Amino acid sequence: MDQHTNPTPAVRSGYMPKIRLAVSLLFLMNGFVTGSWAPKIPEFKNTLGIGESVLGLLILTFGVGSLVLMPIAGGFIAKLGSQKVVRVTAIILSPLLLLLTLVPNVWVAIGAMFLLGGFVGAMDVAMNANAVEVEKTMRRAIMSSCHAYWSLGGLIGSAIGGVFIAHFGVLPHAIFVTIVCFSVLAIAWPMILHDQPHPDTAKERLRLPLTPLPWLIGLVALFSMVPEGTVLDWGALYLRNELGASVALSGFGFAAFSATMAIMRFAGDHVRDRFGGVKTLRVCTLTALVGLVLAGLAPNAPLAILGFALAGIGISNMVPIAFSAAGNMPGLAPGIGLSVATFMGYSGMLFAPSLIGFIAEHTGFAVIFTCVPILFIVVLLLSHHAVHADRNGGH
Repeated sequence: MDQHTNPTPAVRSGYMPKIRLAVSLLFLMNGFVTGSWAPKIPEFKNTLGIGESVLGLLILTFGVGSLVLMPIAGGFIAKLGSQKVVRVTAIILSPLLLLLTLVPNVWVAIGAMFLLGGFVGAMDVAMNANAVEVEKTMRRAIMSSCHAYWSLGGLIGSAIGGVFIAHFGVLPHAIFVTIVCFSVLAIAWPMILHDQPHPDTAKERLRLPLTPLPWLIGLVALFSMVPEGTVLDWGALYLRNELGASVALSGFGFAAFSATMAIMRFAGDHVRDRFGGVKTLRVCTLTALVGLVLAGLAPNAPLAILGFALAGIGISNMVPIAFSAAGNMPGLAPGIGLSVATFMGYSGMLFAPSLIGFIAEHTGFAVIFTCVPILFIVVLLLSHHAVHADRNGGH
């Protein structure tokens, strides 16, 4: 296999499983931080003595931080390679939840939220760029399983967080999260794939690309992630308020969506290696479309939950395929293509749900879940660009 790839030290030593494990651990850690933040929100609100509107602005600051630092991270990846950038961003991210727990007032909280969002996003771009390099080195798809580890990290972080805070308190939880992050990073550190930047073209690559292709792939990421954000933020409310689900049952919408998404992400790489990026993306998009329309038209909660589960199966591999394609575009550094796709994708996930909430006040959520799948038609029209996801040699 060595003769087909760049003879990096990792490959020469036969460390294929190690570079894959390292990048998987980075995704797990990033997801764990994000998941650990969710159960802290009520305590965070009480400690600072703020209302919903101020909390909404703080969460918006998290999103702004992500969107500001993501393109900057992409530029540094083109200049320095993903290994250096992912190490630095992961070190800075690890204690940020602890910093957020210790903020004395709203003004400091704004800065801390900006940093947390910024470094979650910057590390996200870097670890996706590293995953693209690992795909090229291994000559097979791994992006979907990397995103499955992110989902798993999020699930672990949110599941443990509430219980931990209830038993031990907010500060011990933040210290625990910091220790876990540094421990995971210590294991991954020596195994992270060292990729070579191209110093001769790094300067020009620091500019945002003027060719339409990365923006079209970004549009695929955006229209794949808006529905994901909609289910995450509004699924439970829809089940409870419009379909009469109990509090316990309404939680199952997101649980079903998350579970099918995580499971399918672990299977996604094998499917993509077998059928190619374009065909996989089209089947996933159609499945997600059917699932969300079913959820929107459902006469009762169980049927809507089934719709969300189907949507999770579909959406699961749409984003990883878009990210693989973005990182493998001809004539473009992986960090730059990825920063465009992640920037557009995450902006959809961060900002669209608030807009959707505003519209839903006037229309109800059933209409929203029935109409949001219109975005998938655009994804289908652009799906031929997913051919770039196969450039890693999976065929």
